[in-house]
Amino acid sequence: MAHPDLRIDHAVTSGTFKLDGGEWEVDNNIWLVGDDHEVYIIDAAHDAAPILDAVDGREVRGIICTHAHNDHINALPALLEKIDAPVWVHPGDQMLWDETLPGVAHRDLADDQVFDVAGTEMRVLNTPGHSPGSCCLYLPEADELFSGDTLFQGGPGATGRSYSSFDTIIESLKTSILDLPAETTVRTGHGDHTTVGSEAPHLEEWIRRGY
Repeated sequence: MAHPDLRIDHAVTSGTFKLDGGEWEVDNNIWLVGDDHEVYIIDAAHDAAPILDAVDGREVRGIICTHAHNDHINALPALLEKIDAPVWVHPGDQMLWDETLPGVAHRDLADDQVFDVAGTEMRVLNTPGHSPGSCCLYLPEADELFSGDTLFQGGPGATGRSYSSFDTIIESLKTSILDLPAETTVRTGHGDHTTVGSEAPHLEEWIRRGY
């Protein structure tokens, strides 16, 4: 049972995703995990103001990036002007980071790394595929998973761009995500949340369709 003080807050921001010379308008989910006093921010997309509103004066323990595509990190400079907190990103995405935020300091996120928050544990699962350094954050006691762009309602994250691989994301889903408890809530980087139990039965269908 998760600590009763655990709070999950949510902000949505809009902007442009840029990669491989293309641009797409996107809405991003930013998740905040903490209690009434402190919080971790998951992803920093487009606009710092709604993220700071959701922080609501709490101490920010860190900003954890699920991956380093520009639409998940481009609010960081403005955010770091307002708060003093470490930024974490998996080293597998360093080349993507350097495309958007060269010279901005961060710490390396590691597979199985644990963050203590609101009396419970939040564990890092490196789930490459959408990008090499893509990570999910799992709170086993709370049955909560923050999936970034690895898993959405209706299928895996996109793998048609540079540094991505469909076979790799399928392997990540098989080995790290879809065998989690069915009741696990999946809070995604874009769009509506879902559950592991809603998505796991469709794996073979996704493999057949190829995306």
